[in-house]
Amino acid sequence: MDDYEVVAQELNALGEKIRGLEARLAEVERVNARLEDAALTTTRALGEVSRHWDAVYDAMRRAERGDDGQPSSDLDHAASGLRRQAGAVSPPPER
Repeated sequence: MDDYEVVAQELNALGEKIRGLEARLAEVERVNARLEDAALTTTRALGEVSRHWDAVYDAMRRAERGDDGQPSSDLDHAASGLRRQAGAVSPPPER
């Protein structure tokens, strides 16, 4: 066999390997694009869940505090003081 034929065969084999690698790289790029889309979707979903939990915690805090920002125990104390001043002996309202 001539040296040129050996080089040609080696180049042919290398060409096939390169084509195979290009096909695999194209598939990796497609998978990577899908993974990036999934990561964005996950990020948006986690942000939405976080906003919902923030709203739940805010509602819980508002329930613990009165409309004027005082803790509910302070409101109960103030209400009982007003009842005493007015001479009323009624029990505190149920929540």
